[in-house]
Amino acid sequence: MKPVFLVSAFAVIAVAAGSAFFATGGNASSLPHLSAETVAMGAEIYAENCASCHGAALEGEENWRERDADGYLPAPPHDASGHTWHHPTEQLFEITKYGTETVVGGGYRSNMAGFGDILTDDEIRAVLAYIKSTWPDRIIERHNELDAAYKASQQ
Repeated sequence: MKPVFLVSAFAVIAVAAGSAFFATGGNASSLPHLSAETVAMGAEIYAENCASCHGAALEGEENWRERDADGYLPAPPHDASGHTWHHPTEQLFEITKYGTETVVGGGYRSNMAGFGDILTDDEIRAVLAYIKSTWPDRIIERHNELDAAYKASQQ
């Protein structure tokens, strides 16, 4: 693909993400820790660092639930069809920062390397904010409930 097309495509995604943020009321109760600026920044960072594996539209790789010959799972989707929203934000942050193998442990095999040496904590949070901003309200509500339950279990 041509760079101009990619930049244009990601600009459209960023605008759509910002629109989704404002359509949900843009308040902290529906999308914690988000602002239109954070979502837009997250979309840009996602495009530069994540889209090559997880897809420009967060669609993931084909057959993402089936291990390859070496025992690795393809990159999962981060849209509502995937399982990203089944994990608390804190766990998603840790996986992004440290890598799946490090966080899961027990010999779990993953191509998802940590981005802690590449992205700041705020940049990781912005990417997660962007991803979450694309989910439908019902998924956001379920994810917020999951986050609340996780936080309560950590106290």
